Amino acid sequence: MEAKRSSKLTQTAMLKQILKRCSSLAKQQCYDEDGLPLDVPKGHFAVYVGKNRSRYIIPISFLTHPKFKSLLQQAEEEFGFNHDMGITIPCEEVVFRTLTSLIR
Repeated sequence: MEAKRSSKLTQTAMLKQILKRCSSLAKQQCYDEDGLPLDVPKGHFAVYVGKNRSRYIIPISFLTHPKFKSLLQQAEEEFGFNHDMGITIPCEEVVFRTLTSLIR
């Protein structure tokens, strides 16, 4: 039971770190006083998908979905999270849109 709680705390810390890195999107955007992009509603974050790196604004609640967690792990392995453009998801846009429509 204690190991499961520790695992959830680790996942929570990882998700908070991901969200913090997501907030440093493209430099030409306008930011509020907290350094967050003005065009991203509270409770959401931006990801970039596909060859053209199309930008999608998605709810934070997606972070708890197993399929989305799998995409984040792939993104970390392929691109890492330490860059200025936000999270880049390594899949085709049509696959991403299908996944997100199933999660909603």
